[in-house]
Amino acid sequence: MTSMEQLLVRGYGETRVRVRYAETDQMGVVYHANYFVWFEVGRVELMREMGVAYRDMEQDSGALIPVLEVTARYLASAKYDDELLIRTTLVNVRSSIIRFRYQVLRADDEKLLCEGQSVHMVVGRDMKRKEIPQKYAEGMQALLAATKKPAAEGEESCPIKK
Repeated sequence: MTSMEQLLVRGYGETRVRVRYAETDQMGVVYHANYFVWFEVGRVELMREMGVAYRDMEQDSGALIPVLEVTARYLASAKYDDELLIRTTLVNVRSSIIRFRYQVLRADDEKLLCEGQSVHMVVGRDMKRKEIPQKYAEGMQALLAATKKPAAEGEESCPIKK
């Protein structure tokens, strides 16, 4: 089964990281900004599984994907040496805007530690908005079609379970 096929079955990307000492404060608790780094790790790996490697998109089509907005909601602390699961879902793609959702869980008990989302705009090297290159948009749309479930009014759908 290919990475994309596995991704379609699962509905989200999953990446493992281990909390390093440098990512914690004096009490051994993860510093809050590290979650944003882990969101990026999850996003890059999800895109790689979709066959949309960031580097290839930048080199092949000159498309860059800067962050417009990122949010996080902290629910419990990660600590030094915890193994974490970063679950990343593609939530929405339209024209030049891409939205991802993240969950950071402790691997041994799958306790939800943090959840968040990020919004990105596709731009060219001139930093002007541009459409998502077709070959990348197709992979993203295939994932969305396979994972979208009807949402309640005013709510976005997301295959990650709460």
